[in-house]
Parts: sequence; C-alpha cells; structure tokens
Amino acid sequence: MPSPTRSKPAPSAGVDTPEYERWRRGYGVIRHSDLTCAQVRSLAARLVRRGLQPDEASVYRALAALDRLTSAGLWLVAHMTYARRVHAGGDPLERADFKAHPEGHTGGALNMVPAYAAYLALNRLTGTTRSWLMGQGHCAAAVEALNVLTDNLHPEQRARYRGPRGWSQLVSDFHSQQQDAHGRPAAPLGSQITAHTAGAVLDGAYPGSAELQYVHMPLPGEALVAFLSDGALEAQPGYDQAPRWWHPEDCGLVMPVVVANGQRLDRRVDLGTRGGLERFERHLVHRGFEPIRFDGRDPAAYVCTLEWMERTLAERSRQASAQVRLPFGIAETRKGFGFFPDGEDPDLPLPGNPSIDARARELFQRQVAPLWVSPSELDVAVRRLAETGRPERDHPLAHRDPARPVLPVLPPCRDPLAPPLAAVDHFFTALTAANPGLRPRVANLEDVAGRRLPQMVAALQYRAPDPDPPRESPTGRIITTGHAEAALAACLANQAGLNLVLSYEAAGPRMFGLLHQALRFTRQRREAGRPARWLGLAVVACAHTWESSRQGQAHQDTSLAEGLLTEGQDVARVLFPADYNSTLAVLPEIYRERGRITGLVVPERQRPTVFDASEADVLARQGALVVDEDVGGPGEPLLLIASGAYQLSESIRACERLRETGTPFRLVYLQAPGRFRQARDAWEAPFCATEFERERLFPHRMQRRVAVTHLRPEVFRGHLHPLFPDPAHSRVLGYGNRGGTLNEAGLLFANGCSWGHILLACAAALETAPEVWLSAPEREAVGGHGDPTTITRGLPAA
Repeated sequence: MPSPTRSKPAPSAGVDTPEYERWRRGYGVIRHSDLTCAQVRSLAARLVRRGLQPDEASVYRALAALDRLTSAGLWLVAHMTYARRVHAGGDPLERADFKAHPEGHTGGALNMVPAYAAYLALNRLTGTTRSWLMGQGHCAAAVEALNVLTDNLHPEQRARYRGPRGWSQLVSDFHSQQQDAHGRPAAPLGSQITAHTAGAVLDGAYPGSAELQYVHMPLPGEALVAFLSDGALEAQPGYDQAPRWWHPEDCGLVMPVVVANGQRLDRRVDLGTRGGLERFERHLVHRGFEPIRFDGRDPAAYVCTLEWMERTLAERSRQASAQVRLPFGIAETRKGFGFFPDGEDPDLPLPGNPSIDARARELFQRQVAPLWVSPSELDVAVRRLAETGRPERDHPLAHRDPARPVLPVLPPCRDPLAPPLAAVDHFFTALTAANPGLRPRVANLEDVAGRRLPQMVAALQYRAPDPDPPRESPTGRIITTGHAEAALAACLANQAGLNLVLSYEAAGPRMFGLLHQALRFTRQRREAGRPARWLGLAVVACAHTWESSRQGQAHQDTSLAEGLLTEGQDVARVLFPADYNSTLAVLPEIYRERGRITGLVVPERQRPTVFDASEADVLARQGALVVDEDVGGPGEPLLLIASGAYQLSESIRACERLRETGTPFRLVYLQAPGRFRQARDAWEAPFCATEFERERLFPHRMQRRVAVTHLRPEVFRGHLHPLFPDPAHSRVLGYGNRGGTLNEAGLLFANGCSWGHILLACAAALETAPEVWLSAPEREAVGGHGDPTTITRGLPAA
C-alpha cells in the first residue's frame, strides 16, 4: 500500500532485463505489487550510481535470490513447528516424521521470515553489516531458520545444523525439551532468541524491551534495523519518545519497523483494524516520526523501505538544526502469511495434529509444497546473497567491547556528616570527564539528578530537543522521564559507553522486568562462552524506603534490591554503602567490571561518616567489615549484623548499651549481602565468599545472632541462611511493610528496627531479660504499650 507520507517513486528508465522479469514474477507465495516493482527499479539504479553494485541486473539477481531464500525460510519454519525431520528433496513426510506434540509461535515467526531475510539481503546489496534486534523474541524460529540456511551461525550451531542433515536436527531440536547431564537444555536452540542465536543482542521476551532500547543503541557511523512488535507497542508506553532522544551527534542510524499482523498471541490488536492503523500513524506523526506503510509479505518491499529509511535519516542528519523526524516502517501483513491462513490458533494454524490426523497431514503437505526450493536453486541463491564472505552475525552491537575506562581518584570525605549520594555525583562526573571517548548516559527517573547531583547536571546536561540552556541541550547525556522502563532502557542499550541509573527505590518494581531480561541474556552469553564485554552499570536507588516520608508508603518499597538479590551474583549484585566514603570506594570497581549490573541503595540525606578511606576500601573488597567488637566480658558473645545505612546507625547505638552492661558482642557491617550467600552454581561460586572468609567475619563460635537489614527480613534470612547456623537463637529485623508519613526514626520504629527493638531481639537470642539493657519506659515503647518517642527521640532512660 502506498504510504500516506511518501509519494510513489518514478521507475528508472531502461528496457526490462531478463533478470528483472525473473524477479518480477515472484516465487511460490511471494508476489510483487506495482508499487514495489517501481521502488525496486529506483533502488537498482541508485545502487549502481553509488557504486555499490556493478549493474542493475546484479540487483535483480540478488532480489530473486532473496525470494527463494524467503520461501525456503517459510518452508523450514513450518517444519520446525510440526516435523521431526525434513526431506530436502521435497518428498512428502510420513506420519512418523511429525512431532507428537507440535509447538511454536508459527504465525508470528512466518511473518518475520521476509523481514529478517530482507535485512540480510540489504547488507549484501550495500556491502554494509547493520545491526539488528527483534522485539518478538518468540518468533525466534524465523531467525534461526534463515541463519541455518545461510550458514550465519556460531560454532556450536554450525556443528549441529549445517546442511540438509542439520536441518532435520534443527526441526527435531526445536521445542524438544531435551536436557544435558547438568539439567540444561541439550540443544543450542530455544523457543525464544538465545545467546546461541547468531547476532542476537537481546532475547525480546520482555514486551517493550526492544521498543524502548533501540534508539539508544548504535553509535555514530553505525546503523540498526529494529523489528518491533505491534502488540508490544500497544502494551508498552514510552516507545514514542524515541525522536526526543535521537540526535545525529551521538547516535547511529535507526530503522524501526513494526510488523503489523493484527494479532498478539490469540487476540486482535488495534493495529489489526483500518481505523486502528490510521490512529497509530497519526500518533506517530504527532510524536515526531514519519510513518511509511509497505507490503510486509514481500521481502523486496522490506529492502526498499529499509534503504529509504536509512538514506532519508542520513540526509536529514546532515541538515539537522532541530529535532529530526524519524522514519518508522509499518509492514502490513496477515498473521502466518505463507502457510495455512484460516486456523483459529496462529501459533498452531493447522486444524489438527499431523502425527495423528490424516487430514492435517495432507493439509501440511499441500501448504508447504509451494514454499519448497530445490537444493540446487537454494544453494545458488544463498551463495549469491553471501558473496561478501562476511558473517552477518558479527555486527557492531553483537561485539561491544569498549576501552577500559580511566578511573578517577577522588579524595575521601573527612567531614563528620555528608550525603552518600554526593559521592556518586562527584565520581561519575569525574569519570565521564576522564573518558570523552565513552558515550555517557544517565537514566534520570523523575529528575533525581536535579535534586541531589548538581555537578553531574552542570557537566552532562538534560537531553531536550528544544533546550533551555545552560542545564539543557539537544545532546545532553541525562535522559529524564517519568517512565521508569524508558529511563532504564537508555542505559541498558548504551553498551558502548558509561551508564548510571538514578531512581527512587519504590520505582524498582517498574524497572525490574527489564533488568531481569537483560541479566538473563547476560548469563546466557556467559554460559555460551561469549561473555558480555560492556562496562559495568550502576543502578542507584536513592530517596529510599527509610528516607521517604512525603509520599507515604507509596514510596516505601524494598523490592528492587530484593529482586536483584535473586539474580546470579556473577551478573548482578546489591550493595548498601553506609556513608560517603564507602559509596565512593565501591564505584571504581563497578566501572572496571564487564557484563555486571550493580544495584546501589544509597542515602541521599546527611549521614555520619563511619568509615575512613582505608576501611571503606577493605569493605569494598570484602563486602563486610567488623565495625565494633568487645568480647572481653563473661558469657557467650552476641554477633550483630547490620546491612543498610540507617540500620548501621541503630546497631551502633544498641552496641553502646551492650558495652555499658559488659555484654560481649561483635558488630559486622554487611555491605554486599549476596557475596555471603551459598553459591547456587559454578558460575556464581567465584563471586561468593569462601568458607574461610565467612568464618573470619562471622565466626561459628558466635551462634547467637541478630541481624537488622534494609530489606524485608524473610528475604534476607532466606538468601543468607549460611549466616544463621542456629535459627532458634537468631533474629532478623527489617522492613515489615509498615510505614506512612514518618521520619527515619519513625519508620525504623514502625518496622521494629530501632535500637530499642534490636536490644529486644538480642534478649531473645541470648535468652535473657530485656531489662538488662532497656528501662521500663523503653520496654513499654518497644512492646507496643508506651510512647514511641522514648526510643525515636533518644530520651534518657527514666
């Protein structure tokens, strides 16, 4: 269909050649509209003029090869769902050749075949390897099938799937659910995009991940084709901010294309209606895009559209003085085009199971017959499209490996009070200044930076298409938005640079899905033997639970740190620096690491400077440090464990009472709780403390233990069960979902984490009376019968 935003191009002059006529006739189910034919003629002439092709006939031969590759891809995808083997010669399959339990997202995968095939062909026609990503991770069969047919594979897949015999192995492995001896999937193939998929940079399983990230990914001089999901665009806000963030000075070319097949899973989406599509186009125009519709059933239409989008954006970039209107492709198609079209289930379109239903078996044979390409013809087509001899899997985004950054050395804080968040401000500002070749991005959710990080705002500026200097600039590095996932996406996507995420802690649940998707794929890459090389990323949760009173319990939630604690310690960790110096000490290692996300829960208000520079360095290395100890008194010593800035202050105060009464104790500050968990697999083990390290800090002889944590106590105890060898004589205090418009002391009291409650827990652990440390009014307060201010205001004991 002609685009409402682009006029029909004129065909090139000249006599139709046999090569053109052969392509124009199409192949199998692939047909070329008059509009696409005119666009192809213009494309061929342009490629010759630019010196990218020797003659127009070469272009038509490549596009004819593309038709055959697309048809073979459709054929192979259909077999991946239903068959246990293929007959490369086109012979009908027998009953035993079909899977007993067919599985696959067949309709969506079939729609992705012409899209990905066209991407490969465009690279061949222009001699440039662009990057790609796909928001429809469940359509992995399309990418896997075409990669196998073109031998665009990683070694583990090439060894298993190459050639016609390998094709049978591919369809057999798809959804086979077979495991190796360690319980992992036995095949280097998944139902979603995986780290085994050649060229994959994310799995696309989380709706909106690709749609939010693509605009931030390529560097200047690079180009990215982003295949987006119509269902994800309908479900995920924030994608339409892309024109606001894109600027040619620090961004590469992006070509977003939505595959508008009208369905998400088994329901119709708004883009499946004429009115819905027109509303979507109007919305895109309003948000700064230039939509262009094209025939999503025709791979040549994809090639022409992608080439036009890239060329148009490049031309506009050279002339840009304000925000550039981004081309946005809309591929109109029908769910499952190329195979049986009338099934009620787009994932399994046939009306029956071919392994037990003769009618379904005959229908499968009839549907795949027009898609089959003879092995000799397919071999010619693949060789023609692979003439560059360049593996398309090795595109720029797939091999991010930025230079090791220069790490600044900043002086420690010697003031008795300082806001720990200021250390983040000072360090990241200095880090970006010392590394001008690494593109910085700051995800600034609801302007956390503007309130607490003045140096960073002055140096990096807010990104705004219509700026108000000096704090704003079209090329500002600070991405400010109220949409949590859109802010986070800017940093997850910027794998070639330096990244910092700033958020208030209660927004964590809105970000965790996207974080989990990134961490899952990062772990897969490590297990596949191709670990991620992007620089470490800090996710800073400030305005945190114990400091948030203005919004009440709406901003009191510890779920982000708890969620990150569930991830593998090799790809994610959570740190609780207690003061300025301990915050400053952990930052260099974060940006020295590769392929690891660090969650930092950092107070933004003034906190006592507990650690000097030397102690902070030891704490950063070890993850825990003995803060205070007095074991000279009689009786069994008590081990106190504090994790969190406010929890440490309360524990220090409780220790004063212990010391006054001669109770032996040790206080350990636990900054990196995940380091002291029991490793869950061999990948995590090197990042966890050894038994010797645990024993040195948490000696087994100290069986009676009280911990007070920033987190919910059940989560803390569960993850760190090795630290509580005697549960009957251990107590864990933490956030108990109690709160409201209270100050820090009030929140600590409400959740049973004040110094008074800590002493009450000590009494229970030691099986002694609390009056040893607490006066009668204090006991009444912590017992819920007295005045809380006896504890929260630190009134002298009566």
